[in-house]
Amino acid sequence: MRVMGLDVGKKRIGVAVSDELGITAQPLKHINRASIDKDMEEILSVADDYAVEKIIVGVPYNMDGSVGPQARAAVKFMEALREKTGKYVEGWDERLSTVAVERVLIEGDVSRGKRKGVVDKLAAAYILQGWLERRSCREPARPAGGPSRTAGE
Repeated sequence: MRVMGLDVGKKRIGVAVSDELGITAQPLKHINRASIDKDMEEILSVADDYAVEKIIVGVPYNMDGSVGPQARAAVKFMEALREKTGKYVEGWDERLSTVAVERVLIEGDVSRGKRKGVVDKLAAAYILQGWLERRSCREPARPAGGPSRTAGE
């Protein structure tokens, strides 16, 4: 099952996808924002190309957990995406994801110009990887070779 991660900004949307097993997130691309219809069209194209079943959208809550203008915009985008795609769409708390990615790139001595081209898709991968790791912690381990069994079966 592939999952798509989105970092929705005012100018660009970072896009990442998981591997087929849903273990790792890979940065894919960024979409330059045009209109809601064009943005959705491009997201749907990627979702179709990669057979995406779920879409995770980063929601930038304020540091105190409150919902500010950017978080409201992300939630509104999620709702439109859910309606347009009919796919499972979930929000993920992405406070400081872009800051974390920027810090790694700066520490890696990546120039400002090169950072601008990759930060959005890396932030999308950061968001998606967090969701994938959280989901894997919730799923019970299953023995190899078959379905899980409980005592007394």
